[in-house]
Amino acid sequence: MEIKDSNWYLKTLIKAGLFDYGPVKGTIVFKPYGYRIWEKIQKYVDGEFKKLSIANAYFPLFIPESFLKKEKQHLEGFSPEVAIVTFAGGEELEERLIVRPTSETIIYHFFSQWVKSYRDLPLLINQWSNVVRWEKRPFPFLRNTEFLWQEGHTAHTSHQEAVKFALKILEIYQKIYQEILGIYGYAGKKSKNEKFAGAKDTYTYEILLPDGKALQGCTSHDLGQNFSKAFEVKFQDQKGQVKYVWQTSFGITTRTIGALSWVHGDNRGLVFPPTVSPYQIVIVPIYSKEKNNKTVYNKINFYIERMKKIISDYEFIIDQSEHTPGYKFNEWDLKGVPLRIEIGKKEVEQEKLTIFRRDKQQRLMMTLEELENNLSFLLKEIQVNLYTKSKEFTEKNTRFVKSYEEFKKVIFVNKGFVKAFWCEQEKCEFKIKEETKATTRCLPLNSEKSSGRCIYCKQKAENIWLFAQSY
Repeated sequence: MEIKDSNWYLKTLIKAGLFDYGPVKGTIVFKPYGYRIWEKIQKYVDGEFKKLSIANAYFPLFIPESFLKKEKQHLEGFSPEVAIVTFAGGEELEERLIVRPTSETIIYHFFSQWVKSYRDLPLLINQWSNVVRWEKRPFPFLRNTEFLWQEGHTAHTSHQEAVKFALKILEIYQKIYQEILGIYGYAGKKSKNEKFAGAKDTYTYEILLPDGKALQGCTSHDLGQNFSKAFEVKFQDQKGQVKYVWQTSFGITTRTIGALSWVHGDNRGLVFPPTVSPYQIVIVPIYSKEKNNKTVYNKINFYIERMKKIISDYEFIIDQSEHTPGYKFNEWDLKGVPLRIEIGKKEVEQEKLTIFRRDKQQRLMMTLEELENNLSFLLKEIQVNLYTKSKEFTEKNTRFVKSYEEFKKVIFVNKGFVKAFWCEQEKCEFKIKEETKATTRCLPLNSEKSSGRCIYCKQKAENIWLFAQSY
């Protein structure tokens, strides 16, 4: 795989028409071609949530500052990133308002009013919204000052039920990344220092970008009773005892668009999996000078009309612009559409279509009947191929090390994921980050306890953690 650095990423996504820069630092405009991807991701995620009876709702953008102050860790974690409104309606506000960085506080204010009995539980709520976090070093899609996401919030009668639900959500996210986005990664638990502010435990899906840096793909949090106690979210159980609920929250964002684009792209541009590509098929008629040849012109259009019926179950676009065929081919290569169907004089004469596979840059010749019989298989094969390439790249660039010197060599020279024993003491975690800029990404789920020595302090360690530099 060729090296795709941040310059490749920014240049390609701009040229492909996914976004434009907003007038305020850290903001972007989601252009229609890019937003189509988010709509598809939304559809898949929302469908999975509805299977779990999670209901969509919407809560206010502005949150009273006093709400954030109710949960100390939460306030401390988000203080550097919050945008605050102090003046509105021509006068200074009596209480400052926080522009939503996340909605735990305002949603749990209402949970405290909605939950009274065990009969009201579990309460499963999700909202699709925008949030604002004032990023010091913004990067389109991966770290925006304003971004789009879903945030789920639930309340349960027991801790066991809440943890089970948080892990179920992580399982859904993993499915979305692997089966829909075609991106391999590691599902696991965050360290105490890296977990969500106010959570008991945070679960994550970590992916590796082509430049060797890690990206947190999503999070699912076991909130324990930290917020329920702060916001008085209580219920009366079947024995008449009043107890605090156990809670979870979880989210996946438009960061997925950046990850998707970077992981699968190549030196020609973007390469999208059929499941989330803005279009799965583009038809490129090659009229050239044949517009004056009515016989060829009519035959091309005849083939297009027949093709429309064959591909009617898929999202397609017909490029009838006045550009040259070469320009169109390069343009759709850049935009990453999985299949391109070319139809011109040559194809009409041979009574075959030219099919171009974007993932393998491979041309195939097919009759209409062959296209109809093979189209579904081709798209599925592209989907599997992209996931396989992502998996092979990630595994190739995940290395187990036994010494700190070896650790530093991988981080600074090879880059990628590093697996190493860590004693789980914060002082070692901080020193490693300070000296290498590498952070603990997660303790992979289902990791078996082992026996070793901490990569930094040499003290006894029982778990092998995943480390990497990250965005």
